[in-house]
Amino acid sequence: MRVHLLGTAAGGGFPQWNCNCATCRGARAMRARPRSQSCVALSADGRSWFLLNASPDLRAQIESFAPLRPAGSVRGTAVEGVLLTNADLDHTLGLFLLREGEHLAIHATREVRRALAQGVALPAVLASYCRADWIEPPAELAPLCRRDGTPSGLLYAALSVPGKPPRYLDGRAAPSAGASVGYRMVDEATGGRLALLPDVAALDEAVLAALRDCDAVLFDGTFWSQDEMRSMGVGTASAADMGHLPVGGPDGSLARLADLPAGLKIYIHINNTNPILLDESPERRAVEAAGVAVGYDGWDFSL
Repeated sequence: MRVHLLGTAAGGGFPQWNCNCATCRGARAMRARPRSQSCVALSADGRSWFLLNASPDLRAQIESFAPLRPAGSVRGTAVEGVLLTNADLDHTLGLFLLREGEHLAIHATREVRRALAQGVALPAVLASYCRADWIEPPAELAPLCRRDGTPSGLLYAALSVPGKPPRYLDGRAAPSAGASVGYRMVDEATGGRLALLPDVAALDEAVLAALRDCDAVLFDGTFWSQDEMRSMGVGTASAADMGHLPVGGPDGSLARLADLPAGLKIYIHINNTNPILLDESPERRAVEAAGVAVGYDGWDFSL
């Protein structure tokens, strides 16, 4: 299984266009890599690709990665499907960009599809431009198929994780199972096992058990601390208010990820305020000392 990180920042990218916080200033001063919004490409054979989420930066991300560009015909795509983890705008706006394709396969829970229909009318809009098949992801490992129904060589399963409805449904939707999921992926040929969880509000035993069975883990690195937005002077919401488990602290994700047996553990979906983005920060050093890496755009690995 080939895994390519197309984008590793949270909503807004890094640096964020309207932000002058310390980390964004660091990026502009070239003390940190710029990053586009979170999106991952996966393939068993290097020809048929699946996207984890569809970021607002998707057009540029496709152009940045040659295997996703059209080849051999006037129009076409190697993208065989999109796996949505939730209905947040930074994970779904890229679907509007894919409307020019003839056929989309979108893997999403009923709760995610319902949120997109109620909040931004995405299913109806896409249906006006192209064929869009909405596929309920399985709870147990099953073949991930190409758009024509043939097996891709990957197995996949949705893993329900604690989360919250998208912000555009505040006051209109309560947290529910299926509103936020991660994915387990297995390469049928190599046996390589991957977990992708870019939005996690808490780490319960069920999620940890799934992560212990993986060779690589891509995990929510949105915030370093609960009060990060307030301390940086850019907002009042806590990490918990926004549905994310922070990286740092005794109850943070880093303390849990450090003990996992996976050979590769990478933070993705990193907010522009998170100091782990700065190459020389104490927080970055703490992450790396725990055997976890900070993801960056263009990272490519195989399992």
